[in-house]
Amino acid sequence: MTKGIKICLVAVLTILVISAVMAAIMIGPKKVEAPQYVEIVQDNKILYRIDLRQEKDRTFRIEYPDGGWNDITIENSEISVTDADCPDKTCVKSGKLRNENFPIICLPHRLVIRFSEQGERNENKTTD
Repeated sequence: MTKGIKICLVAVLTILVISAVMAAIMIGPKKVEAPQYVEIVQDNKILYRIDLRQEKDRTFRIEYPDGGWNDITIENSEISVTDADCPDKTCVKSGKLRNENFPIICLPHRLVIRFSEQGERNENKTTD
C-alpha cells in the first residue's frame, strides 16, 4: 500500500467515525416534555380538559346522547379508551394517546381525545 492510499483510508475512516458519533448524538434518546393536557371532545364540544400529571388513576364512562358509550381510563399519566359499544372498536385498538398528531377517535360516538396546549385545568367544561 502506498502512502497516499493509507492517508485516504485514514481520512475516510475518520469521517465515518465522526459521522457515526454525530448520528448517535442526534438520534439518541431525548428528554422531550410531552404535552400533558388532554381534551375530550364530543360533537365539537369540550367535555373534559384534564391535566394528566395531576389526575389520579381512574376509569369513567362517556355516553353519547343518541346511545352508545366509551369507557376512558387514565393510568400512570396516560389516557386511553378501554371499552366501547361501537362495532369496530377502533378507538379501543388505538391504545394510549401518545402523539399529538394521532388523536384517539371514535367515529360512531363522535368522540375525540387529543392533546391540548391549553395550560389551565377546566375539568367538566362544556363550550359551544
